[in-house]
Amino acid sequence: MLVLASASPRRREILARFIRDFAVIPSNADEKCSLTDPTEVALELARRKAREVYSRVGGTVIGADTVVSIDGRILGKPGNEEEAYRMLKTLSGRVHRVTTGYCIIHSSGEHCGKVVTEVKFRELDDELIREYIRTGEPMDKAGAYGIQGLGGLFIEWIRGDYYNVVGFPMEIIWKLRELGFEVISR
Repeated sequence: MLVLASASPRRREILARFIRDFAVIPSNADEKCSLTDPTEVALELARRKAREVYSRVGGTVIGADTVVSIDGRILGKPGNEEEAYRMLKTLSGRVHRVTTGYCIIHSSGEHCGKVVTEVKFRELDDELIREYIRTGEPMDKAGAYGIQGLGGLFIEWIRGDYYNVVGFPMEIIWKLRELGFEVISR
């Protein structure tokens, strides 16, 4: 049995494009982390999520965690509209990094890794930022934007895997293929 240890509808949707049968069991892992390096945080939280769900159900479990960072500082999900505004203002006109750590627990062991994508935002004026915040879209997303939604308008360019910015890089699908899962045939 393949299990996605995530409540993210975006992760579920991407995985479903490639693999027909899997279960979704959100992790109850503690997401408080004393680490500060964005890559280490993403990897640690992915491991925790996968291990927690694996301890309950076994099988093959995928855990993932996506971190948005700029100047080494992690931008989580905004707690309120003002925090979303500050995040978007910080990203405006600048390059930031999106890192997804993943951990696949399989009968052959733990297969963990990370994918990093650079994203350049266009210059955003205050009116556009406030308009975007009023849509509600940024409130449940790391870095206060969704590239797959209205926030895609803000992107000048990306260097790396688009799906990583959404939260589920293709490297995970490729790794599942290497582990014997059919990823294309229907």
